[in-house]
Amino acid sequence: MEQLTDVLSAISHPTRRAIIKRLASGPTRFLDIAEPFDVALNAITKHLKLLERAGLIEREKIGREVFVSLRPEALRLVADWVHEYERYWNEKLDEFEGYFKQQQRRKK
Repeated sequence: MEQLTDVLSAISHPTRRAIIKRLASGPTRFLDIAEPFDVALNAITKHLKLLERAGLIEREKIGREVFVSLRPEALRLVADWVHEYERYWNEKLDEFEGYFKQQQRRKK
């Protein structure tokens, strides 16, 4: 449950979600990740550390460059957790639909 909390915290910020989206197309240099954001490199570093702590990214230094890769497996925790509630809501919506169908039959 602790890793799920870390992942949910990591994806709660729009900048970190944008970084994840960018990394979904493949490993990227640190500076290329930071380029579209109008914030200091230090801020991007903090976002990356949070993503790394949650297990969503990994860094690899190749020469002088730092490449960052997405590790999407951690997102499976979120998908599984949401799926549990999806079943609940599907059941409730089915009950709701049944209620309205019953009401329509009564009106006829």
